[in-house]
Amino acid sequence: MARVQFELPDHFIFTTEVQIYVSHVNQAGHLDNAQLLTLVSEGRARFFRWLGYTEFDVEGVAIVVGDMMAQYKSEGFYGEVIRVEMVPADFNKYGFDLVFCLTEVSSGREVARGKSGIVFVDKVHKKVVPRPEGFMQSLLAQAPELTID
Repeated sequence: MARVQFELPDHFIFTTEVQIYVSHVNQAGHLDNAQLLTLVSEGRARFFRWLGYTEFDVEGVAIVVGDMMAQYKSEGFYGEVIRVEMVPADFNKYGFDLVFCLTEVSSGREVARGKSGIVFVDKVHKKVVPRPEGFMQSLLAQAPELTID
């Protein structure tokens, strides 16, 4: 099977830092692949908070992750601080991809890259809904350089 290849965009609009805790590390002594998703999830929660929302309330609707893709570039270790950079891309009627890059801060070593497919859903009926216009306005207010199809 061919390895997943994923090209990063030229720039990101959001950056935060998270530390790798002992609970993120597996028996081999490095960042566990399942725990990588917790770092990405924390970054995603902070991204929505940066825009003034929570993942459960974006203009009255929630978000869910419809798919996830990650390409590992190097190991991460206990105590390291990871820079999580994010930018939305590939917008569609119901959501977008949230592209991420995780880099170890002190060395600049890339740990992982990938994307989460974000879908907006009605909280009560659990049905996919169109992306909220107010969210798009908030996003463009923070990052006017974004190109939205």
